[in-house]
Amino acid sequence: MGIVATQSFKNVVSTYLGFIIGAVNTLFLYTKFLTDEYYGMVGYMLSLALVIMPLMAFGVHNTLVKFYSSFKTRVSLNSFLTLMLYLPIIFIIPLCLITYFCYETIANFLSIKNPIIKNYLWHTIIIAISLAYFEVFFAWAKVQMQTVFGNFMKEVFHRAGAMILLFLLYFTFIDIEQFMWGLVLVYVLRMLVMMVNSFIIKLPIITFKRVNNLSSILKYSFLIIIAGSIATVLLDVDKVMLGYYIDIKEIAYYNVAIFIAAVIAVPQRSMHQILLPLSAKYLNEKDFGALEELYKKSSLTLFIIAGFIFLLIVLNINQLYLIIPKEFSNGLFVVFIISLTKLYDTVLGSNNAILFNSDYYRMVLLMGVILVVLMVLLNMVFIPMYGINGSALATFLAVFIYNTIKLYFVYVKFKIKPFTMGTLKISVLITVCALGLYFWEFPFNPFINIALKSVLVTGLYVFVVYKFNFSEDISILIKRYLRLK
Repeated sequence: MGIVATQSFKNVVSTYLGFIIGAVNTLFLYTKFLTDEYYGMVGYMLSLALVIMPLMAFGVHNTLVKFYSSFKTRVSLNSFLTLMLYLPIIFIIPLCLITYFCYETIANFLSIKNPIIKNYLWHTIIIAISLAYFEVFFAWAKVQMQTVFGNFMKEVFHRAGAMILLFLLYFTFIDIEQFMWGLVLVYVLRMLVMMVNSFIIKLPIITFKRVNNLSSILKYSFLIIIAGSIATVLLDVDKVMLGYYIDIKEIAYYNVAIFIAAVIAVPQRSMHQILLPLSAKYLNEKDFGALEELYKKSSLTLFIIAGFIFLLIVLNINQLYLIIPKEFSNGLFVVFIISLTKLYDTVLGSNNAILFNSDYYRMVLLMGVILVVLMVLLNMVFIPMYGINGSALATFLAVFIYNTIKLYFVYVKFKIKPFTMGTLKISVLITVCALGLYFWEFPFNPFINIALKSVLVTGLYVFVVYKFNFSEDISILIKRYLRLK
């Protein structure tokens, strides 16, 4: 776990830096500087871009990671990398042409409930292209085991850019239309900077020669589009569907709640960047012992860290909602249910990395397609009934079923599971802390209350985890920290 721990730690730092900036944007700047309608529009635009991004990328960012270590000669590797650079264009050009010639039809359909959506379809398309090629260039760096800079760009750059644009808007240096185009420019710049960095790490040598195993590569790329779409749909289709059923300003309330809960996923996102290439390497080398060790250690480590963040959020959420505008407290249930969803995600450890880089991804894709259909149907049922709470419930049910199936599938095919006794111990600790401390509030200012309860929870959680040695890796980190102090 050496390279995993080192790069994961650096990635966690940059990811949390991004989330701190994002928290300021989401909880304070967007809510103060933008109307609820335009804040909802920003959330809808970015979510729709994320939904169509896997199509634009043609699955290349996953394909590059899976097959890179299987090429052993310079010519074959360069031919493969050249293919990876040009393959997304196969989908980008047709989708852009369809958008150009069918703009009115597409825009009118999406804007039935909220006419404002019609004005920002091209914004969404350009952002989706930028997201797609950013992931391609990030994967280019990942296969060289270089994830730190790419993770910084992925988590910090666009949020810092949005913050600058929000202040420019507030001080009237730009108007709202320039702000919306400015967001587009931020994502384009992020893609270009990532491209330069990736090419510095490994300069492409354009080689148009036959690629070995081409049929398998193309088949995997095509099918992984479905996998990427499934993962993205499960995360972002709720916001897109909310824009179809309810007033777009309510997406702003939902967006804030989702952002709060998403903090739990930060360690997983950071570690995933290095888990992907390592899992692909172990699978290609058929080193199943190392694969199982990585599976168990990543699951336990992520569950311990995510469980701590889960407690900080759940135990302080009532005080947090006293700080931001009152109407945003409508998302309280969303925070709870999505937080549970994110916590369950972390228990999977390197599960996704194993599945997407194995020969069994086809069956998982089939199950995923069924679950996306289920997700859409659940949203269609619950959103009209419960609004944003219904959408959160639909997301929880779909992700819970999907994750459970993936855990079972890896166990059946590889005879490995991520659970240990440490998993049970952490589950008990999280449950006891959540039930025991949720209803206890200090009678002070919300900021002071959050600080006091956070210190109390941190001390209790760290003491128990270290005292009973739930995880050797975590205990080593705690020891190192205490020595520094």
